[in-house]
Amino acid sequence: MGTATAAPTPPAPGLGASPAELAAAGPQDLSAIAAASRPVSGTTPSAGPKFSKSGTVWRVIAPEAVLRNTVTDADGDTANLTFQVYTANADGTPKAQVDLDGSGSYGVLVSPYVASGGTAKVTVPYGILKPGVLYKFRTSAFDGSLYETSWSPWADFRIDPYVTFPAAQTSSTIDKTAQEIDEFTRTNPGPALPTFDANGAVKREATQERTCGKQDAQGRKLCIELSPPTAESQARAKQRVEALRKAEEAKARKAGKSPAEVAAVAAVAPAVELVDWCWDKPAGKDYMTRGEACLKNIGSATLVFIDADDAQIGIATFDIEQRIKAYPNKGASGSDFAEFDQQIAIMPVSIAPALEGVTMKWNIGSTCSSCVTSNVKWTDGQNNDAGSTAYWDVNDGPPYGDRWGRVATTWSGTGKETIGLGWSVTATVDASSTAIATANFGTSGVDGVEELAPRCDDWVAGSAPGCVLPYFKPTWTADTNLYPAAGAYYWYMQQVMPDHAGSKRWDSLMHYLGPDTPVKTSTGGTWTSENSRNVVCGTSSAWSVHPSDASVGSVDCDEYAMASTHESGGYPKSVNLVTSGTKCAQLFTDKMGNGSANFGILADTRTATNGPSGTERCGRAAIPSVQNQQAFSGFPAPGWRMLDGDGFFLTLPGFEHCTSTATTCTWKKIG
Repeated sequence: MGTATAAPTPPAPGLGASPAELAAAGPQDLSAIAAASRPVSGTTPSAGPKFSKSGTVWRVIAPEAVLRNTVTDADGDTANLTFQVYTANADGTPKAQVDLDGSGSYGVLVSPYVASGGTAKVTVPYGILKPGVLYKFRTSAFDGSLYETSWSPWADFRIDPYVTFPAAQTSSTIDKTAQEIDEFTRTNPGPALPTFDANGAVKREATQERTCGKQDAQGRKLCIELSPPTAESQARAKQRVEALRKAEEAKARKAGKSPAEVAAVAAVAPAVELVDWCWDKPAGKDYMTRGEACLKNIGSATLVFIDADDAQIGIATFDIEQRIKAYPNKGASGSDFAEFDQQIAIMPVSIAPALEGVTMKWNIGSTCSSCVTSNVKWTDGQNNDAGSTAYWDVNDGPPYGDRWGRVATTWSGTGKETIGLGWSVTATVDASSTAIATANFGTSGVDGVEELAPRCDDWVAGSAPGCVLPYFKPTWTADTNLYPAAGAYYWYMQQVMPDHAGSKRWDSLMHYLGPDTPVKTSTGGTWTSENSRNVVCGTSSAWSVHPSDASVGSVDCDEYAMASTHESGGYPKSVNLVTSGTKCAQLFTDKMGNGSANFGILADTRTATNGPSGTERCGRAAIPSVQNQQAFSGFPAPGWRMLDGDGFFLTLPGFEHCTSTATTCTWKKIG
């Protein structure tokens, strides 16, 4: 980087002119200056870093702007350049000269000498140029004896932050832990149903269309066929929702409720529903949150009763759904143990009179070593007790014909345990005392996925033992109203890091560094976020505060990805591992100088003179201390029961509308 030097002493009259003389000289004066062998400025001056343009304006990412131009001397002598900077009027014309050297006289910077044809450059010290202001600069050459008799063309530049934002808001409606319900695809729905990929295409055809039991004494047998949801079954599901809603309204009116109370009752889930947001979800898809699963893609089961000659005696058809609810702590479940509950809903569509009646038994398998599972309790669609079995005669129909079975599983283990589950139903008919058939509904998922396998633990600090569905990846929403500087910095790093850590746009998870991590320090202790932070921002990381406007206030070193994640540059097994925070992108917060009350994230070029390359695997930035300390305060939510390696996303709602760092991203208030 060129270092500015004092302006050279003007040469003897007739041999050249000083920058001040050039600025004041008229055309006749200039024509009188000797024209022999003078050095000449290049015609395309540029400003950086990164030395890239937005239209006709050079976009500079640091207040310590580097100004440069080529210089040529006809005699092949070395030469330097004098740099002069002006602010610009609204129409782009020069407005007022900027005092670059603080002298109050010439107000210019002069580069070191360079070889003829080389590039001369100067760095403007911090504090002279302001972010957001449009500037113009030009150059004039000097070879030690002769001055250039004119200025180079003007070049426009502006110090543009990567992101701009106002001071922190005083209040916000952003919910940092709010979650969206995810649709997902089961990896093992059983042999009688196909599996699908994430786009809904068939991944594996069903391997078993029908399962049949042994013949009874008359040679008859009972079979079950499972089929995925159809347009007809989805329509039936919608009709059942409406029937349940009307039944709840009727029940409320009968109890003497007011019209407003009746409407309120009809708007919430029926009392029978284990997962209250599930009941009116469209059939044909499966849904989940961190603690609940709503399975509406099981489809239908058809019982086929056939004689010894394989002639059909009668059939019965049922639509089937399932639910799972994991309680984040034992207090939430109402029991003294960690608990998860399961529910099956079996809804009759038709039952042939020849069957006389149908009984369904729900079978639940588990890999749990420290669990106790209750007996199935059956109710109808109005949550009335329906006995110890799911039974229908030929006259049963909705809504009271629905049978909802529920079991509770309590866990009394220590540490953590992921519990594989399996399900099937066994059917019998009154027309035969021994005919029986079982349909397999699959498991909680194939190895390595286990999307429906609850995990129970007693690891989470400050929380009683509890259970979650860890396949669901929660989202932490940074409150960019309260912490805009932190959010701006996080957004920039998500865009430029090779792994885009935490970004939903790139479907790139960050993974929590939990209390149960097996990674150890050199002294045998458990690796913590403080150990990771020390690598990037600690006392030995060579971090120092970049100057900034006083309005920024106290700042801290903020690292990205966070020290509490496996993606941190300081985590020993990180894909982003660095030996020092000096290897990270270096950034800082500063005040805009364009008359607004805004701030920006800019490049700290004290070490990396060209600013971040866009390939760094970590970042560290000077962020207002309060924002650094509070933007992730409360993470993770206790109800998520995050353990080591659990994935999560980080969303930045004030900045998600931006998709590129090639232009400045401007904060938008949310709510």
